[in-house]
Amino acid sequence: MMALYTNNVEWRGEYCGNTWCQNGTEMLFSAPPDLHGQNDVMTPEDAFVMAGNTCYHMMVLWAMERFKVDLISYQCEAVGEVEEFIDKTSWFKTLTLNPHLVVRGGSAEVVKRALDLAFKYSTICQSLKSEVVVNPTITVQ
Repeated sequence: MMALYTNNVEWRGEYCGNTWCQNGTEMLFSAPPDLHGQNDVMTPEDAFVMAGNTCYHMMVLWAMERFKVDLISYQCEAVGEVEEFIDKTSWFKTLTLNPHLVVRGGSAEVVKRALDLAFKYSTICQSLKSEVVVNPTITVQ
């Protein structure tokens, strides 16, 4: 059986809309400010980068449990690099994830193996056409 996720959007005038998902999440969204959108509102580009980052985050938590790693803290900056072409089309060429982990005991090698597994099982990262790069910083206490 395949899982299904639904999303709906409704135009709210100009370059803005409202979106809601089957899980009850609802929010306004807009084009980026430099493309006639609003400030301080979710954009499709932000949502794309966030989708990869949050999915990877959830799989990191799962992998740390599986490898019995004592995770003290986790923070990850995600950077999406957009490549623009002469005909004004564009795409996300890369999504770079920069996770910073602090773990207690164990070894950096075990943490790296867990991170590799997290990436392998990240549905969003595995579904992207973009290159996804993971540059971890691991601190073992």
